[in-house]
Order: sequence, then structure tokens, then C-alpha cells
Amino acid sequence: MKPLTIDTNKDHVFGSVTAPLELIEYGDYECPYCGTAYPIVKSIQQKLGPEMRFAFRNFPLSNIHPHEFKAAVAAEAAGLQQKFWEMHDIIFENQKALGDENILQLAQKIGLNSERFKKDILEKELAAKVEMDFESGIRFGVNGTPSFFANGKKYGGELDEEELLQFLVNQITIDEIHQ
Repeated sequence: MKPLTIDTNKDHVFGSVTAPLELIEYGDYECPYCGTAYPIVKSIQQKLGPEMRFAFRNFPLSNIHPHEFKAAVAAEAAGLQQKFWEMHDIIFENQKALGDENILQLAQKIGLNSERFKKDILEKELAAKVEMDFESGIRFGVNGTPSFFANGKKYGGELDEEELLQFLVNQITIDEIHQ
């Protein structure tokens, strides 16, 4: 199996392509732990700046989060209008209200073309993308959310900003030593 890395052809990537650190999160928009992780990741992105690039992959736990799959498809649909990250953020900021009508309101709030968005969320390709993210997570040993991987190495610590940040900084240092 090839190592876990960001795939710029499939992933939505935030950050510099030359960053020495890749952080991939497998997450669920309705998961309360992912909601807790969201501001932690945002803070770490600010602290590491151009040293890190970030990709979010969908890992819908649909059996316990009934709105998650549609929220994930909505984020992918927003990506078709170059607004994946705006939708990603606003979904997490409103994760307790992810019904169909609320998702449409969020899409309008970030300035999406509503008619196109309504059409795009029905596209089978977007649901297939969410499924592919989930399947890749299973292949790499994801069994819950959020799950983080830094330069291919799974983070096994607590959902704590300082601990996660130290893990990430250590990955940059380890990779520099091996070069």
C-alpha cells in the first residue's frame, strides 16, 4: 500500500504546496469531537503558517450522525464553486443545525450560487467522493473521528492543541533528519 499523502487531484488542500508538513484529518461534520478539533486545527494552521498544508477527508459516521453525509456532500458541492473551505468552516461553526434547509442557508451565507448548489448536491460523483474518502480512511486504519495523520504517521494522542502541535513539529524535525 502506498503511504498516506495529500493527493492534490482529489483532496481540498489549504496551505503551501512546498510545506514540509502535511496534515490530513479524517473527520465527520456532525461529530462533537471533530467540532472540538476544528478550532484547534485553525489555531495550529495560524501558528505553523507556510510550514503546513492541510487536507480534510470525509469519514461519515452516518449510523450515529444522520446529517453528516449530506453535510459532507454539501462541502464537496461548495468546492465545485471554489468555496470548499468556506463551507467546511461554516458547517463546523453550525454543526448542531445541519438539516437540509439549514445547509441551503449556509450555502447562501457564503455566497454560493443557490441554484447550482441545489443541482450539484444531487450529483452521484460527489457522494462517490465522500465514499472514497471513507474507504481510504478504512484502508489507513481510521476507526473514529477525528483521526489525524502528519506526513503519513497517525497521531495517537489526546485532542489537545499543545500535544498535537508538538507531534506535528516533531514530524517536521524527523523528516529533516532523514533527508
